[in-house]
Amino acid sequence: MFALCNEWAKDRSVTNRADVVGSRERLRTREIDAVLAACRLLVAVSVRSAGAVADQVNLLQLRILAVVSSRPGIGVRDLAGATGLHVSRASRACERMVEDGLLCREEDPRDRRGVRLSVTAEGRSLVNQVASARRRAVRPALQRMTAEQRNALVEALTAFAGSADQPADVDLWAAGWTT
Repeated sequence: MFALCNEWAKDRSVTNRADVVGSRERLRTREIDAVLAACRLLVAVSVRSAGAVADQVNLLQLRILAVVSSRPGIGVRDLAGATGLHVSRASRACERMVEDGLLCREEDPRDRRGVRLSVTAEGRSLVNQVASARRRAVRPALQRMTAEQRNALVEALTAFAGSADQPADVDLWAAGWTT
């Protein structure tokens, strides 16, 4: 995720005007540094939030839950592609998660050899715990800001998100985010 923030900022550091003055370039550096500092904090929040369920699932299992939560009915082959795993490793991991009550596996009505995966209530609970941990982690910083600062932050982040190229689902899933 940090790499995504870095790439976005690097791509935006080049201006379209050839006559950019030095102070404008320094301002760009300041802007980029501020965005990267925020990215580092948010990446840390994301990583720490996975710790909310670390005693119940490992990072690979959390990634699988994120993908299956985002794509109910996904097949093992597509899951393997989305997670960057070999099909046999994805299949073994899913089998373990079915046994642990985190995933449900059903025969694919269109292909009797294939299976479709969905998240159980217990699996969904883990995904929700991670999302809640992320919300709890950002709350104290927001509470230390004034209402005016929070409103400005929301406007700036909304504009930033709207102007950036959105990350691919697989990149988000790798960090345990659902889409």
